[in-house]
Amino acid sequence: MKWKLPPGVHGYETQHGKPVFYFRRPGYPKIRLRGHPGSTEFMDAYDAAKAGRQPIEIGAKRTKPGTVNAAIVGYYQSSAFKDGLAKSTQDSRRAILERFREDHGDKRVALMHGTALQNILNGKTPAVQRNWVKAWRGWVDHCLTLKLMTKDPLVELRLANMPRTGGHHPWETAECEQFEKHHAIGSRARLAYELLLQAGQSRCDVVRMGRQHIRDGMMTMGRQKTGVPFNVEIMPRLQAAIDAMPASNHLTFLITAQGKPFTAAGFGNYFRDICRQAGLPERCTSHGLRKAAATYLAELGFTDHQLMAWFGWTSISQAQVYTKTANRKRMSREGAKLISGTGIGSPSDPVSQNVAQPIENIGAGK
Repeated sequence: MKWKLPPGVHGYETQHGKPVFYFRRPGYPKIRLRGHPGSTEFMDAYDAAKAGRQPIEIGAKRTKPGTVNAAIVGYYQSSAFKDGLAKSTQDSRRAILERFREDHGDKRVALMHGTALQNILNGKTPAVQRNWVKAWRGWVDHCLTLKLMTKDPLVELRLANMPRTGGHHPWETAECEQFEKHHAIGSRARLAYELLLQAGQSRCDVVRMGRQHIRDGMMTMGRQKTGVPFNVEIMPRLQAAIDAMPASNHLTFLITAQGKPFTAAGFGNYFRDICRQAGLPERCTSHGLRKAAATYLAELGFTDHQLMAWFGWTSISQAQVYTKTANRKRMSREGAKLISGTGIGSPSDPVSQNVAQPIENIGAGK
């Protein structure tokens, strides 16, 4: 169902078909609006939300001790949530937990069991199931710590198998050349492409990059999601893309058509559009350029720890995905050199295919 909603209001239907509406203002928690759009109750709540007269903590007045509502509100106020998660992770997990407690907030948290959670997951895609379990994991750990639960209900869950897709497609050389041919140096699209490919960082970090992060030819930042620092040398090709842009006082290299910094989601949509303009397939994504950069550096001979420093990875297993593949290719090439010119795989007495040759009968009738 579609509703005509005032500015800043978003709505969706729960799995039970119940419409829910929220007012969202940048930098503030979303606020639940009661009633239906156009009703007096709804418009009064909307006016109050715009004026900032709603309580900051979502649902604080409708919580009862021992309920899912109370447990989730308590989790939002915990150090594990406020200090242990990046802002983007908080937002994504809060969105899931809010949907969960919209349908089940009045239930007793001590009675929550795996079968009930499994029923909620059933019918969702494998990726969505895993996102819900990640959101539940922190909340359940909070409940177990405070003895609100005596048993972990998540251990009973069985998730659908993820399809074997190989993840994001790393861009191929021909795809890079096609993009570069369509978007020339000096365009915002080309700068976005070069930042992704040459710096090799995720879009949430690319949109924060600016001249203030560069010292003596080295870009140093901390990853938004983890805070782990990464160090990227500004190569001539990236420097040329930066220098070709008009002078600006903005703190970020990339800005929107309205002159404002990109959000990570907004940049993702923008990059998808410029890839379509270049005639590239849907598989070519911003993250695919990050994988292409890691593949290229690994094949140049970067070690696991060098890749970790460049990309800001915390686990060596992330780097080994690329170095193991590169090492296999390198070993195959070295092996080919060993047999090159030895005649292995060729007949000991090569013959012309155009000259008739005597045939020796080696069959049973010889």
